[in-house]
Amino acid sequence: MAAVTEDDRFPAGDDKDRPLYDDVRLLGQILGDIVREQEGEAAFELIEAIRRLSVAYQRKADEEAGRDLDRLLTRLGPAETTTVIRAFTYFSHLANLAEDRHHLRRRAVHEARGEHPDGSLARTFERLEAAGLEPDAVVRALARATVSPVLTAHPTEVQRKSLLDAERAIAGLLAEREHLATPRERRANEAMLRARIAQMWQTRILRFVKLTVEDEIENVLSYYRTTFLTEIPKLYEALEEEVGAKVPPFFRMGNWIGGDRDGNPNVNAATLRMALKRQGETVLRHYLTEVHELGAELSVSHILVGCSPDLTALAERSGDTSARREDERYRRALIGVYARLAGTLHALTGGEALRHAIAPGRPYGAPDELLADLRVVEDSLARNHGAPLAGMRLKPLIRAVEVFGFHLATTDLRQSSDKHEAVVAELLAAARVEKDYAALSEAEKQALLLRVLQDPRPLKVRGARYSDHAEGELAVFEAARELRAAFGANAIRHYIISHTETVSDLMEVLVLQKECGLMRGTLDPVEAPHAVVDLIVVPLFETIEDLRAAEPIMRAFYDLPGVEALIRNSGAEQDIMLGYSDSNKDGGYLTSNWELYRASTALARLFEAKPGVTLRLFHGRGGAVGRGGGPSFQAILAQPPNTVKGQIRLTEQGEVINAKYANPEIGRRNLEILMAATLEGTLLKRQETATEAFLDAAADLSARSMKAYRALVYETPGFADYFFAATPLSEIARLNIGSRPASRKATQAIEDLRAIPWSFSWGQSRVALPGWYGFGSAVEGFLADAPDGLALLKRMTAEWPFFRALLSNMDMVLAKADLGVARRYADLVPDRALAARVFAAIEAEWSRTAGALEAITGASVRLADNPTLARSIAHRFAYIAPLNHLQVELLRRFRGGQVDEKAQRGILISINGVAAGLRNTG
Repeated sequence: MAAVTEDDRFPAGDDKDRPLYDDVRLLGQILGDIVREQEGEAAFELIEAIRRLSVAYQRKADEEAGRDLDRLLTRLGPAETTTVIRAFTYFSHLANLAEDRHHLRRRAVHEARGEHPDGSLARTFERLEAAGLEPDAVVRALARATVSPVLTAHPTEVQRKSLLDAERAIAGLLAEREHLATPRERRANEAMLRARIAQMWQTRILRFVKLTVEDEIENVLSYYRTTFLTEIPKLYEALEEEVGAKVPPFFRMGNWIGGDRDGNPNVNAATLRMALKRQGETVLRHYLTEVHELGAELSVSHILVGCSPDLTALAERSGDTSARREDERYRRALIGVYARLAGTLHALTGGEALRHAIAPGRPYGAPDELLADLRVVEDSLARNHGAPLAGMRLKPLIRAVEVFGFHLATTDLRQSSDKHEAVVAELLAAARVEKDYAALSEAEKQALLLRVLQDPRPLKVRGARYSDHAEGELAVFEAARELRAAFGANAIRHYIISHTETVSDLMEVLVLQKECGLMRGTLDPVEAPHAVVDLIVVPLFETIEDLRAAEPIMRAFYDLPGVEALIRNSGAEQDIMLGYSDSNKDGGYLTSNWELYRASTALARLFEAKPGVTLRLFHGRGGAVGRGGGPSFQAILAQPPNTVKGQIRLTEQGEVINAKYANPEIGRRNLEILMAATLEGTLLKRQETATEAFLDAAADLSARSMKAYRALVYETPGFADYFFAATPLSEIARLNIGSRPASRKATQAIEDLRAIPWSFSWGQSRVALPGWYGFGSAVEGFLADAPDGLALLKRMTAEWPFFRALLSNMDMVLAKADLGVARRYADLVPDRALAARVFAAIEAEWSRTAGALEAITGASVRLADNPTLARSIAHRFAYIAPLNHLQVELLRRFRGGQVDEKAQRGILISINGVAAGLRNTG
């Protein structure tokens, strides 16, 4: 982290990456200086020695350097260990910032040359134009589209908000350096960088207490303030520039935080109310700031230029009687708009506006009323030589109101199906309709629930006593009804049912909506044509078995009397969520992806037979490849034919939110990727198709892969013991990175473990097993039975986006894994025979998988088609490896009885550092 040596240099011929290298060197030198100043020369020299040995070992395979590194790390005391871990952890964070800056720098260079990368709107419109698609066809498609990234609180963000804020400041200073003209300016900039890095060094990495739901809400709102509220309007502006016309507000944000109760007892009606209140306050304060600034900018005098009669009327209604502004009708009108927004803020959230030129006015009843006033201003400017003035702030503000309303983001509700069943059972028993609902067969449950949905009378008995669980669940539905009335229908639109396994799981949520006033009318054959339900009932199909049952369940649900009419009356939209994480933990990487593909295809076919009902697949993707992660552009284009059609929702979770959206410019690029991919996936008829031979081969590979995967994970005696010992899973649970437990039940069964810590743990131990295990055995068996199998697999890679994306993501996982480091984690397993047996199986499958990839792609090295990423990963390994080695050493000491606070803190900080270095955790 001090002076850069020959070992640190990029290979010759990489001059385009020299600015990246310079940034990394600068940040590393500043960090090294701060370590020397604050921890002493000895600490600095120790860190430098470890860095040099790790570089020599990782990049030059210097075995002697590796042995020296081992001896040095093993001898470190607790205080030294913590200092070293902190230094390498912070260096990983700083290197990430430099890489992000360089990505934007290189993109600007390419755009200046007229070269547009995949995922840019410019490149997408080049393809649309080449395909003969006119701009008005794009506008028509967008009129029916919905694209929504959904932010969740899934606990894989290991950084505190204080550090994230410091990193945002450093990122801004790095960007600033590219535009500084004088040495004095650069010195001042470097001084600010030094101050911010010193701030990081002196800021505690770890949380003392577990995050609360309230913390999670506040954390995610910071991304709206820094990125979404300003960058999404800019994205619409870029899109409209491409099509030459106004486009409808089809791109909106979603949110789970405060409404996702599945497995989190801390989420309830109170957190839902708080989430909506804080979201409303965030967006309304943004509007207040923008309207205030707009008023300052529109210093237009009526003495010099006219305005429309409507603008004059708006000014007169404002209540502003200041003589100083008598001729400034735009300002007076906007003071009135500000006053009404201040009234709206107070009415919806209880908050007070920061400025009061006049008293708060009558609240706006809905965002459309605010839009009407803003459009009066826009129209007057357009008619009176002021159109350029509207482009500065007014147009982005109008677009923001169209997109964010008064609710900011659509908040989804989610709960597990068994929790709904328990509430319905209580209601039925108290109403003396059915004393033991849970004991009924599925057919009997459906018949009973249908009768309840056909009966206008409520089930809940006034004065009856219900369990806290039932009262709490019903309170959430009641709160949803009230919040929709206050903040608008888009505030809460979806009710997601985790562990959907039967048709009755869907019907139970309709019953609960009926009980709480979210359904009007009944499914009675006479009334059904008029029945309406407010929340879209969204099944979540998670396991392999659930995915296979998805189409039959939805078919049977729609076949129920009155259900299809109810859906059509209620907006004719059907969201269906597909779970990547649990299906992967259940069946392995290849099988999970294949079953998701098959379920998507079957559901699309089902809804093609229901014209007028819009199917929208909701992809529950995580950060790690094993949980559906990987490049979003390729992932969307790899979806089966006719499954996008302008409709897609997908989760953004944990550290992915920070990586994608902490920097506003990077945030806009990532949002642009989603928009561009959806346009291409919807409008371009691609030549690549999945032939019957491709589909049959994928099914064959999937069956073989799942067999190999389950043989290891679920059928190997002692595998759970190996997993808990050979990964830092137990220690991850102490990280205080989320408000929800790591397991659904207090057991060590793999089945009960949540998919996020499952992936997180394998990533830390550098095995990354969920992202590849089983593929090698599948290909080996397939080729043994199919003489021409290899040629077929090569054709599948060349011609089928689904298979190509699958291999590309697996290639990236293997590049980030390191079996040499993983072997050290295996040494932590007390049962040496078990450790040897399981690790031998992992190592053998690794060899088979790497060999299969080489045979299919022809590439003998990882990431051959992405040298930039390959170089980044190779450069990082030398800085991640010491963290892994020290983590193993501290785990050994801690589990061996050295339970002092420094050892535990060192373990947790190392988890943070490894996660930062690999750039995806869960």
